[in-house]
Amino acid sequence: MSSETPPDRLSVDPASPFHDADILKRGIGIRFKGVEKDNVEEYCVSEGWVRLTVGKTVTRTGAPMTMKLQGAVEPYFKN
Repeated sequence: MSSETPPDRLSVDPASPFHDADILKRGIGIRFKGVEKDNVEEYCVSEGWVRLTVGKTVTRTGAPMTMKLQGAVEPYFKN
């Protein structure tokens, strides 16, 4: 992976094995089906899906409620 290519899969949840604080601190933007999304909790480019938060709803454990959508995912570095 080069420093200019975002990872194939990334999660904002610190408990996830796909969490990377350094990359998240750098700033990641996500285009999903050509539309800019700012509520992405996790994405996977190779499998073609994003997990988006659903409003302000939370689970019993306090984690945000999410919904998984299939489609073209384009991550990029904001800076």
